[in-house]
Amino acid sequence: MTDYAVVLTNKYPNSVWELSGNDYENIIWKSDDTKPTKATLDGLWSSVQSEIADAKAANDAKVLSAKNKLKALGLTDAEVTALVG
Repeated sequence: MTDYAVVLTNKYPNSVWELSGNDYENIIWKSDDTKPTKATLDGLWSSVQSEIADAKAANDAKVLSAKNKLKALGLTDAEVTALVG
């Protein structure tokens, strides 16, 4: 099921809208640009999910790299965990 708020936030960052619940019919479009169709938003959902997953993976890789660098400096696992979780 498409999360319309997530799609709109990621793909239409400069548009103004309101959404009550998660039904397309409840999107109130307040921008001057044209409200995207349900089919358009549904079609964007998989790419938004991929972008979110990619961003999370990139962040996880940065955290792991930072932890490894701290360990290389001589910090213990407990000290690294205290610093970055």
